[in-house]
Amino acid sequence: TLLLAAPAAAAREPYAPAPGQPGKDVVWVPTAEDVAERMLAMAQTGPGDTVVDLGSGDGVIAIAAARRFGARALGIEYNPDLVALARHNAAAAGVAGRAKFVQGDIFSSDYAQATVLTLFLRQDLNLRLRPQILSLRPGTRVVSHTFDMGDWRPDEVSSLREERCYLWIVPASVFGVWRLDTTGRARMPRLEIEFEQRYQAIGGSVTLGEVTAGLREARLHGAEVAFAFVDGRGVRREFSGRVSGLRMQGSFRADGGAEGGWSATRR
Repeated sequence: TLLLAAPAAAAREPYAPAPGQPGKDVVWVPTAEDVAERMLAMAQTGPGDTVVDLGSGDGVIAIAAARRFGARALGIEYNPDLVALARHNAAAAGVAGRAKFVQGDIFSSDYAQATVLTLFLRQDLNLRLRPQILSLRPGTRVVSHTFDMGDWRPDEVSSLREERCYLWIVPASVFGVWRLDTTGRARMPRLEIEFEQRYQAIGGSVTLGEVTAGLREARLHGAEVAFAFVDGRGVRREFSGRVSGLRMQGSFRADGGAEGGWSATRR
């Protein structure tokens, strides 16, 4: 009896996503490698960073973060076929150990470990994510391809050909009333400062006895804060420091070169 071998199973074709194909929340559109690199450069990504890419698709941003910037990267993608493709691409690029990909929903995923967060979604999705993004560690750099964050103004806008990229630095929360104490030769009695805040834009006032003086040149960059005011004798005092939860501290200098330290607690 002649036994005939069964025909070999046809080799499975590698998955090839099509631009514009539907996904859970957005259609898939590839990010060009040079745009991905510009996004990561805007964030000043480096070897000490953890980059999280939301909706990571074929993995181009996470792979660039690992290969070109030496960072560790995590891509979160809902489509399991794209996750498999991104893992394949990371292995082909020699960065599978530094660029990881997981299947998940970006709206229920934890990415608090990110020091750099990248997105290529839609503006309405950015706005849905905005509260969670604003709760990230102050100083976290957020970069979005094409779409902004509504009334949260970016810290930088870059263009590459016709592609726009937006950068935000997650600000610390300083809104409210703070009691501030100073030390050093230019020490002052305890002060009360009230900050107003809208994202990274801050202003406010300081109570000096019966006088309420406006803050000058108030700035907030991540956890770094700076402001100045003119006291009751006409002396300008400049403060700079860092915010850590309900406390902030730093150094100050007054006209004439006198210097000192300061700390404040939220009331």
